[in-house]
Amino acid sequence: MSTDDRDLRDALSKARRALSGGGPLAVLSGAGMSAESGVPTFRDAQTGLWERYDPTELATPEAWRHDRDRVWAWYRWREHLVSTAPPNAGHTAVARAERHRQVVVVTQNVDDLHERAGSTVVHHVHGSLFAHRCDTCGEPMHPGPPSAAPTDHLEPPRCPRGDGWARPDVVWFGEMLPSAAWEASVSAVTGASAVVVVGTSGLVHPAASLPTLAAETGIPVIEVNPGPSGLGREVDVHLRAPAGRVLPDLLAD
Repeated sequence: MSTDDRDLRDALSKARRALSGGGPLAVLSGAGMSAESGVPTFRDAQTGLWERYDPTELATPEAWRHDRDRVWAWYRWREHLVSTAPPNAGHTAVARAERHRQVVVVTQNVDDLHERAGSTVVHHVHGSLFAHRCDTCGEPMHPGPPSAAPTDHLEPPRCPRGDGWARPDVVWFGEMLPSAAWEASVSAVTGASAVVVVGTSGLVHPAASLPTLAAETGIPVIEVNPGPSGLGREVDVHLRAPAGRVLPDLLAD
């Protein structure tokens, strides 16, 4: 057994002890967890006819006002790409943990992979690619599945209630987080017996503040990240491995 394998085994044992109380568990997931499923990032979606566009300039209210057909086309293309990615073993392990304890997922991801794996309580702090709402009245809209063929302009459906248009129900740069999802996330983290943070850089705020809130309350924080820690001293145990490798063992009954 290599030194790295021995260190991971010891860290996993320590992490399992931190979860042994059996109380509510909060799982915070970031882009690293989705990457294990092959979910394309902003940059990965910039292929073919989209190569000449800066994705950070498409994900803004200003871009929507300037050229909504282009933004809608890009998001529908991303929606199609993400829909083909399956949940990985980490997502499945989180869902199966509900068999023996209360589990609440707080995710920065917009891909719905936790729900597709079977998790029943998921708070999306950045929204979902698969949800849509009117850009004026906010009512949910249902435009149907996206086309598999990319196009650089696509007119969104009009809202039947007024003069608005369907838009992705995601948080764009410069927008506030959805208050209900954020408040539920804070409650989940501060009311948990342990918090597992998976695949996040710890740089995107305010979501990055959630592990600190847990640590300040005395709740153990376990980080699952194959690279260097994205958090700080609030982490009690760092499992330096992919989610699909360690979460099945960590969360097993």
